[in-house]
Amino acid sequence: MSIFVFQLFYLNMKKNILLLALLAVVSLSAQQRPKLVVGIVVDQMKMEYLYRFSDDFSPNGFKRLMNDGFTFQNMHYNYMPTYTAPGHASIYTGTTPATHGIVGNEWFSRVLGKEMYCTDDAGVKTVGEGTAEEGAMSPKNLQSTTITDEVRMATNFNGKVIGLSLKDRGAILPAGHFANWAFWYSKTGSFISSTFYGEKLPDWVTEFNNEKNYLKYINKGWELYKPASVYNESLPDNNPYEGKLYGSPAPVFPYDLKSMYEKNDAGIIRATPFGNDLLAEFAKRAIEKEELGKDNITDFLTVSFSSTDYVGHLLGPRSMELQDTYLRLDQTIADFLAYLDKTVGKGNYLLFLTADHAGAENVIYLKDRKYNVDNYPSKEVKKSMQDFSTKTFGVDLIQNYSNFNIFFNKQIIKDKKLELVKVKQAFKEFLITQPQVKKVYTEEEIMANAGNDYALNFVAKGYDVTQNGDLVIVDKPGMIEYTPTGTSHGTIYSYDTHVPAIFYGWNIKKGESYDKKAITEIAPTIAQKIKVTFPNGTEAKVLTEVLDNKK
Repeated sequence: MSIFVFQLFYLNMKKNILLLALLAVVSLSAQQRPKLVVGIVVDQMKMEYLYRFSDDFSPNGFKRLMNDGFTFQNMHYNYMPTYTAPGHASIYTGTTPATHGIVGNEWFSRVLGKEMYCTDDAGVKTVGEGTAEEGAMSPKNLQSTTITDEVRMATNFNGKVIGLSLKDRGAILPAGHFANWAFWYSKTGSFISSTFYGEKLPDWVTEFNNEKNYLKYINKGWELYKPASVYNESLPDNNPYEGKLYGSPAPVFPYDLKSMYEKNDAGIIRATPFGNDLLAEFAKRAIEKEELGKDNITDFLTVSFSSTDYVGHLLGPRSMELQDTYLRLDQTIADFLAYLDKTVGKGNYLLFLTADHAGAENVIYLKDRKYNVDNYPSKEVKKSMQDFSTKTFGVDLIQNYSNFNIFFNKQIIKDKKLELVKVKQAFKEFLITQPQVKKVYTEEEIMANAGNDYALNFVAKGYDVTQNGDLVIVDKPGMIEYTPTGTSHGTIYSYDTHVPAIFYGWNIKKGESYDKKAITEIAPTIAQKIKVTFPNGTEAKVLTEVLDNKK
C-alpha cells in the first residue's frame, strides 16, 4: 500500500471515528433527563378559567406557561366519578379507577362491607403535630404504580420524589408507593406525614412548622387583590348562589380571617387563596432543603393546590372570591416559576400543569335563568330509594348510596327470599322515573360494556367490581346532587371533565392542540419523554405533540 493511500485511509478512519463520537454525544444528549420534573395539579380548575380571567392575569404565570409551553386545549377525564382522589391517581398512574382502584375520595367497599377513605391505613401513624386520624395515611389502597414510582426505580432509587398538598390525598397519591416523603396540612397549622415515609419529620419541615407561616396570612385577612372593577367576569360580591365562609355574616369582602381562626382552627386557611401561597412557600423550602434538581439524577416534585377546590365548593364558579383566588394563584405560579429558574435553571426542569377535575355551574344560578335543572341532595336521593324499597318489598334494601353507586343488602334479600336480578330491575325502573336521572346501569351491564354507549364507557372505566355497587346512576346534564349554594363535580359531562393540560420547560416546544385528549395520557407521555418505564396499569397512549424535542 502506498503512503498516499495509507494517509487517505487513515484520514477517513479518523473522520469516521470523529463522526461516531459526535453521534454518540448527540445520542447521549437525546437520552438526558431533566434535573427535576414538577407536576402541578390545581384542584377543581376548569379550562375555561384560563380564558375567562386571561385579561387580568400577569404575563409571568399562567400566560407564561401557555405562551412558551405546549397547551392541550381539549383535555378531558374519561371516567366517572370525577373527584379529587381518582383524579390525582389517574393523572399519575395513566389509568382509570377500574384499574388503579381509587374509585372515590371515600367509598363503600362491598368486600369489606364498610366505608373506607382513599388513603386510610391503620398500620401507620401520624408524624408531626397532627391528630392521630389526620396522619394515618399511605398509598396502600392505590393498586397501580405511578410515574413518580417509575422515576424512583429508573434512578435506582437515587432520584428523590416529594409530594405536597394541603390535602392528604393530593400529596400521597401523586407521590406514589416509593416516595421519599409526602406532606399534607393539618388543622394545627403544621405540615405532617406518616410513619409510612419515616419515623420523624425532616428537620427543615419542623423548622418550617415552627415558623407558623400561616399566621401572617390569617392576621392580614382576605381583601380583594385588585380593584373591584377588575372582577367584572364574576357576579356581584353578595349573591344568592354563594355559601358563607366559616360563619361570616355574608359572603362579602373583606374577610376577617383572624376572627374565623379564633373560632375554629388553622384549617380555615384552606378555603382562602392563602392556602396556595403557604403551600408554594413550603414547596420552595422543599426544593432548597432536599436539594431537588441539584444534580443530574432526575427528581420529581408533585404540588397540588387545593384552595381553589374549597373556594369553588363553598362559593361557586361565578364568585368574586373564586376569581380573586385565581388571580392570586397566577401570581403565586409566576413567583414559583421564577424560583425554579433561579435554583434549578431554565431548561433544566420539566413542568406540567393540569387539574384533578373541573366543576359545574351553580344549578340554581342556571335554574333562575330558565334552564330546567335543579339540585338533589344525596340524602334526599337515598331517602326516595328507601321509601320505594319499603313500599315495594316491605323492607329497606339499601345498604349504602354514595358516589352514584347503590349497594343492596344481600343478606336481607336472601332472608326475604327475593331475587337480586328482580330487585335490580325494579329499582332501575323506579330510578329512571326520577327527574334528575338520565341512565341507570346494573353491575352486569357495566361488566359487559362493549364500548358503544358513551355514558357507560365513563361508568365502566370508573368501576372496580370488588369495590363498586350493584347499580350506578348517571344524572342528566346540569343536574347536581349538592346544596343550593356553591358547586360540586363528579359527572361525565364536559363541565366536570374539561381541564387544563400544559407542558413547559425541558425539551418542550411551543404550541397547542385542539384534538380531544384523555387525562390518562399524561403519565405515559412523561415516561416516554424522560425514557423510563410506563406505570404498570396504563394503556400507554401518549401525547405525541410533546415528544418531539425540536423547538
